[in-house]
Amino acid sequence: MSSEICFLTATDLAEKIRSKQLSCLEVMQAHLTQIERVNSKVNAIVTIVADEALEQARKADEALSQGQPIGPLHGLPVAHKDLVPTKGVRTTLGSPIYADHIPDEDGLIIERLRNAGAIMVGKTNVPEFGAGSHTFNKVFGTTLNPYDTSKTCGGSSGGAAVALACGMVPIADGSDTGGSLRNPANFCNVVGFRTAPGRVPFWPTDVAWFPISVQGPMARTVEDTALMLSAIAGPDPRAPISLTDPGEIFRRSLHKNFDGVRVAWSRDLGGLPVDPRVTHVLDARKSVFEDLGCVLTDDQPDFSDADEVFKVWRAWAMELKLNELLETQRDQIKDSVIWNVERGKELTGPQIGRAERKHTALYHRVRKFMEHSEYLVMPVSQVPPFDIDTEYPTQIAGTDMETYIDWMKSCYYITVTGLPAISVPAGFTDDGLPVGVQIVGRHHDEFGVLQLAHAFEQATGFWKTRPALVS
Repeated sequence: MSSEICFLTATDLAEKIRSKQLSCLEVMQAHLTQIERVNSKVNAIVTIVADEALEQARKADEALSQGQPIGPLHGLPVAHKDLVPTKGVRTTLGSPIYADHIPDEDGLIIERLRNAGAIMVGKTNVPEFGAGSHTFNKVFGTTLNPYDTSKTCGGSSGGAAVALACGMVPIADGSDTGGSLRNPANFCNVVGFRTAPGRVPFWPTDVAWFPISVQGPMARTVEDTALMLSAIAGPDPRAPISLTDPGEIFRRSLHKNFDGVRVAWSRDLGGLPVDPRVTHVLDARKSVFEDLGCVLTDDQPDFSDADEVFKVWRAWAMELKLNELLETQRDQIKDSVIWNVERGKELTGPQIGRAERKHTALYHRVRKFMEHSEYLVMPVSQVPPFDIDTEYPTQIAGTDMETYIDWMKSCYYITVTGLPAISVPAGFTDDGLPVGVQIVGRHHDEFGVLQLAHAFEQATGFWKTRPALVS
């Protein structure tokens, strides 16, 4: 029974808590037992606060018994990404430099989850400084894919994705610059949603207008992802680009009739190398969208200059964030991070200006394309989960990768458009590795993305397949 509690959806758990079919303490004890039983096999949650979580669960039960107002996530266990500051709880950023760092404030997303009633159980593993989509670092080691522990779980929200897949938590927060919500969800058979910049306000940050990095929700189902988004979305004066819509709009029914809805279907975004194991799985799902009533066209926008735009923005941000550490503690930083910071140091003002001009032109090309297609459906990642001893893929379908991030173009091309994009479980390779599908929506249409993702999920049910190691 304890294990079954852990694989109830977050929506069901929240309802059972509200109706007092389950107590918050029962729910928390079940998840802590699951963490104790499974976490050592995968290394997903790296700092655990069990005593505090149990105490908060008792208080949550008291609030419920006294008829106090409760939030939409009341009593739900949650794990926080180890890049996000948590007051009084170690936050390492996956770096030896911060191995003993204890913040004195919470990030805004932590505040909102707590205010909605969620209870922290611990922190989830990340790559060093969140760089790269393979979760390993010198502080905690490597997080393993629960469907095949010889493979990567992706990243940088890798620990979060694995914790969800293994029933250790029903919801988890993540963040995404070049695919860090979508890629690990794709590799671990869960859901990760990159919303538009500003949909989930981001604080603290030194670059409040930065349009590339976002924080967002992860869960095992689309409905649970929407529930979590409802708690973390909405404006905040500390985040000047935050959107004004209240988070409550994401608690509406996700049902929609898709008859006649135009969808652009792209196997490779117009020529990106994609592993045939990925396209084999996704080709078999094309009919699902057609059966839902969608009108599919093989097409994609013109993504010219997306690669340059992303790499300029990323290098600029890496230099701004890490150059001082590079100057003083270079020997404590991994090579790929050093390389990216140094690329940022080489940037000139005219380079950044030209990249932003191209960024604007790209936005308008994609905007016009999406006037004729309500959605773009495509691969999340260009490869299935790869061996944990491989830092990053150096070749895809015979094409060499130039940098440690080139294999993620199918994610970061979408990043620079600013469009909302979700990864939803879409099946498995012949050797049992998860593959997700990426659904991209129109500008600021997160709700529409959730609707199509929910319809696809209901028609397929791949999210119900659990890793064998949790059986």
